[in-house]
Amino acid sequence: MSAPLKETTPTGGSVPPRPTVGKTPTDPGEGRGEGTVLNVFSHGFLALWGLLIVLPLLWLVLSSFKTDTQIGGSAFGWPQHWSLSVFSRAWDKGIGDYFINTVIVLVFSVPLTMLLGSMAAYVLARYEFWGNRLLYYFFVAGAMFPVFLALVPLFFMVKRLDMLNTYQGLILVYIAYSMPFTVFFMHAFFRTLPTAVYEASVLDGASHTRTFFQVMLPMAKPGLISVGIFNTLGQWNQFILPTVLMQPQKGGDPERYVLTQGLIQLQQQQGYASDLPVLFAGVTIAMIPMLVVYLSFQRQVQAGLTSATLK
Repeated sequence: MSAPLKETTPTGGSVPPRPTVGKTPTDPGEGRGEGTVLNVFSHGFLALWGLLIVLPLLWLVLSSFKTDTQIGGSAFGWPQHWSLSVFSRAWDKGIGDYFINTVIVLVFSVPLTMLLGSMAAYVLARYEFWGNRLLYYFFVAGAMFPVFLALVPLFFMVKRLDMLNTYQGLILVYIAYSMPFTVFFMHAFFRTLPTAVYEASVLDGASHTRTFFQVMLPMAKPGLISVGIFNTLGQWNQFILPTVLMQPQKGGDPERYVLTQGLIQLQQQQGYASDLPVLFAGVTIAMIPMLVVYLSFQRQVQAGLTSATLK
């Protein structure tokens, strides 16, 4: 084979190599260095955020094992005597009753919220009919409506139904309070589910109800778990609605305070004879169940939040 010809000038000289257009020599470690700086910044920010959350919780739990003298002398010191008697004392002072009341309400309110919310979201997401978008925006508007503006008419409505200071009254209000967010979240999730599975179930002769409960609802399990955790946290920590609706009526049922009300009641009962360890123990009792629930379903919550985007 002959050697490649070299470009020459009219005078016989060789042509200098042409510069490469649009390409400049780069340092291989330049992009790697930028990524390292970004990772250090993001991980450092997350570590700082984690400390801001964990340290107050740790201080709260440790304060439950101290005495009033130790808390007043060194708020950040370690307890001298580790004893669970303070939790028993807090439970006997009413935290146990408030805890049971809260569990009774949530056992009914959360499943009913999930059932009704998922049914409404499924219909709005998978069926086309006149007024579909109007109903959807109606639910979305409910999530933006401040609950404080509805307290007075809500109080008189529940009173007219003779449901003040009753479990069923608070359960119905909790369902209505959590419905907008549930419909908004599950609507977006149901729209990402494959249509082919729904069409196959219809061709097999399944009814709309059977298709929803046996086909579509199991496929939406990650979304249900995620929104269920959010509803549980929101209803467990709700304060303003129980304060308005769970007040003992004259000649009616005894007080049925939930945990958020019970902690305030426990603090007010102390008066001048403060018992801070009991108060800290009560807050710890109210906090532990939600931590256990979230840590147990942490992976499912992450999967439910990211599945719609990945699909």
